Formats: sequence, structure tokens, C-alpha cells
Amino acid sequence: MKNFVKVMKALSDPNRVKIIKVLQHRTMCVCELQYALGVAQPTVSKHLKILEEAGLVSHRKDGLWVDYYLAEGKSSPYAACLLGNLKHWLEDDPRLKDLVEKLPSIHREDVCRQ
Repeated sequence: MKNFVKVMKALSDPNRVKIIKVLQHRTMCVCELQYALGVAQPTVSKHLKILEEAGLVSHRKDGLWVDYYLAEGKSSPYAACLLGNLKHWLEDDPRLKDLVEKLPSIHREDVCRQ
């Protein structure tokens, strides 16, 4: 039950759900996520840590950047199930649509220099 609760708590915050939804479209670094969400870098990092501990997000080092992407759900059947369902959920939410439409204009080389 502990793993189930961890996954559910991780998805209880709107910004963490937004992170999951944008990572469905592409891998992103912290500064890109910060720019997309309009929140402080420490806040994004905290959200990513919670999502990673729940088995929803993973990361890999890419030169100067750390790229975050959706986990495969191998560490938790609950994470795997919810990640699969979230691909289809909330597609009509206007806030998420606006966020996804903004993604092609977000480039790490530009936002990380600021």
C-alpha cells in the first residue's frame, strides 16, 4: 500500500501533473520545465524529486544538463498504470493545451542562459 500512496500523493499537485503531461511530449531539463511552468527552480526540482521517488519520472545526464523523462513504470505497477492512463486524460484541459502548444518554442540554450 505504501507504493500506491506514494504515487497518488505525487500526482496530487497540479504542477506535478503538468510536468508529467509535458514530459509525454519531450524530454526536458529543469530550466526548461521552470520556464514552461513559470515557477522557481527549487520548486521544479522538488516536484521532480517527488515524481522520481514515486517511479513516474527518471533522469539522465547529458553534458551540462540533466534530462528528465517519463519512467517506464518498472519500479511500480501503480506508476505504470497511471502513466499509461495519463496519456489519454486531461487532453482537453485548456491550461494543459496552452502549455503543450508553448513547448516547441522552449529551447534550453535560450532559457538556461537567462
